[in-house]
Parts: sequence; structure tokens; C-alpha cells
Amino acid sequence: MSSTNPALSRRDSDIGALGEDLVSRWLQQQGWMVLYRRWHCRWGEIDLIARWDPTGQSPGQPVLAFLEVKTRSYRNWDADGLLSITPKKQQKLWLSARSFLGDHPDLAELPCRFDVALVCCRRVPVRHIQPLPIVQEQERPDPMKSVIQLGQPVVAGSYQLVLQDYISGAFDR
Repeated sequence: MSSTNPALSRRDSDIGALGEDLVSRWLQQQGWMVLYRRWHCRWGEIDLIARWDPTGQSPGQPVLAFLEVKTRSYRNWDADGLLSITPKKQQKLWLSARSFLGDHPDLAELPCRFDVALVCCRRVPVRHIQPLPIVQEQERPDPMKSVIQLGQPVVAGSYQLVLQDYISGAFDR
């Protein structure tokens, strides 16, 4: 008998997707191009794969980042998800990245790194959500399209999300 509650797993997956949405949007605002979300192979899943191509305004070399996004509730037990990235998890991510590069040889020559994004999430009670004036659906502002800053809350649906930390080259340490 499994102890996993399907309703909780689905909710956790939805919350994880919200965290990935937030990080994806933040990356795009920083000038990154998100190539893939939830890329799967036999070794596992890579939450986000993004490419940085510098422009005249942004110096540097092109880079390919494999991102692990950890979305956790406040007052969690594992340092906002950082402690859940064990050496075994790192090995799976590394194998997944190798598989990705094998499938995409055009990207294999780029310098690569593993980044980690830590997102805190809390449910906002319905009574605290401000009602929007009645407007057409296409006129409603999307809170996920506002400027996202580290440490600043963003409301998405009935959740408040905060991009707590973004660790570049997290596995290089």
C-alpha cells in the first residue's frame, strides 16, 4: 500500500510548476532564453534548460545552464530545498545533462553549468486576495509578467511566491 496521496502529489506538482514559471520569467527578464522546461530522459528530469547569449550591452560568453528549481513552503526543513540536492541527485542531473547534450549536439560546445533556484511559496487566504475590477480576460494583468526581483513576493493565483536565491554554478563549489 502506497503512502503517497495523489491529491497532495498533484498539488505539489502544481506548486512546483508555479516556481518554475517564476524562475523562467525571471531568467527571461535577465536576458536568458529558456529552451526547455521539464526535459525528461531515462536518468530523470531537468526543470529548466536556458541559454545565455551576450549582447553588446551584456558582456560575457554564451553559456548553457541546467537548472534545478526547488519550491518550498516557508519554515521548511531542508534549507529551502538546497539540502535535497544530494550527491545522488547531482549525479542524476549530470547524467541527464549529458543525455541532453547528446540529443542536441549543436549546444554541446557551449560552456555548461548547473544552477539552482530556491523559491518559497505560501498559500494566500482567499480573503486576502484583492478582487479585480470586472474587465475582459485579455485586459487582466498577469502578475507573473511583472518585474521579478530576488526576495520580492509575487502573487500567482492563490499563492505568494518569492525567488529567495539563485545559485549560479551551484555544483562547482
